[in-house]
Amino acid sequence: MSIFSNPLINKNFVGKNYSSNKGSNKAELILWSIPCCLVILSSVLIASTQRQDGYVNWYQHLVTAIFGIAFAMIFAQLHLERLRKFLFPLYLFTLCSLLAVKFLGVSALGAQRWLSIGGFNIQPSEIAKITLIIILASVLENQKFYTPNNLWKPLGVIIIPWFLVFIQPDLGTSLVFGVILMTMLFWAGMPLEWILLFLSGILTAILVGIFHWGLYIWIPFMGMMAFRSLPKKYLSTCITIISLIAIALSTPWFWNNALKDYQRDRLILFLDPTQDPMGGGYHLIQSMIGIGSGGLFGSGLLQGQLTKLRFIPEQHTDFIFSALGEEIGFVGSMLVIIAFFLLIFRLLTIAREAHTSFESLVVIGIAAMLMFQVVVNIFMTIGLGPITGIPLPFMSYGRTALLVNFVSLGCCLSVSRRAKSFSRS
Repeated sequence: MSIFSNPLINKNFVGKNYSSNKGSNKAELILWSIPCCLVILSSVLIASTQRQDGYVNWYQHLVTAIFGIAFAMIFAQLHLERLRKFLFPLYLFTLCSLLAVKFLGVSALGAQRWLSIGGFNIQPSEIAKITLIIILASVLENQKFYTPNNLWKPLGVIIIPWFLVFIQPDLGTSLVFGVILMTMLFWAGMPLEWILLFLSGILTAILVGIFHWGLYIWIPFMGMMAFRSLPKKYLSTCITIISLIAIALSTPWFWNNALKDYQRDRLILFLDPTQDPMGGGYHLIQSMIGIGSGGLFGSGLLQGQLTKLRFIPEQHTDFIFSALGEEIGFVGSMLVIIAFFLLIFRLLTIAREAHTSFESLVVIGIAAMLMFQVVVNIFMTIGLGPITGIPLPFMSYGRTALLVNFVSLGCCLSVSRRAKSFSRS
């Protein structure tokens, strides 16, 4: 099964640009204008969160964005196929940088995720996102999915970087890696049933904690799905059922021993943050109060009182959306969400119109990365999901993440321009 057999990509679509030149220019306008507007807005919000202390993070955010735009322009002119010769060095660089974090990294806020180079803190796990997307795109370009054995290569590519990020510990980024892999596998033609079987372990672990009686229905159901969708039906069914039973039995040990206290708090306190209002639930309670106080139109930029008084520590990073909700209200927040939606929709269009399956997979990986981060970050700030430490793209303060996001858009622009050039020929 090739990439073109996936329902999201039709062979007749890939490589053809259905829009006119005017439409293509509009696409570039969307890819440039939305991130730039988000950066400008977020710089004001960052200044608002720190106006009592005189920090210059808002200024650094803008300067980083300028460098990011420059990198995006460079990558927009680059033929992504030329990166193939650097895939092995890229992979080695990714592994070495993540290993260096483990032994030489800088610790902050309970995690060791940064390398200090020339006075600047670099976060290798953010760089690993885009390098792994490019490497996975090359691996999956001509991948067939006849048996689960076909999955060893893409899984082998991502498992070591994923593990090195997970033990930093950085649960949020490790989840992003998983979403990127699953989305790219599906886009490359892996059956949806296999995706569900992949995710069944996570859902099994969740059921252990909230409704263990549901396992008596869930595990047989997954066994039936394995029987219907996998080769060697009886063996596959037995392996699936035994694996899920093993996950169910080991989940309590993993919960108590593999996760740190703050990680456990983040995963469950969103259900009722009042259980620990001055501890693990504090951030979420204050975030929801701040967003709720913004009302329909907000208190105005630089006028948020909860933001001014810094009720939320480190609000300029993962909880920047709470400052957004307080200062520009529900209407402004919805406009930002719509802007993200338009950006992701544009990336999906570029992925469908890409000239090659390699380029299409690169773009869909980037779209999955951005979409997952947007949804999870917003959900965690309004109490609909656990706090995972995932930043809001282009808005949360973080120099490495911002540079990587702009480089990613540069890659998408490169794909868009190539599709446009082939549509003219």
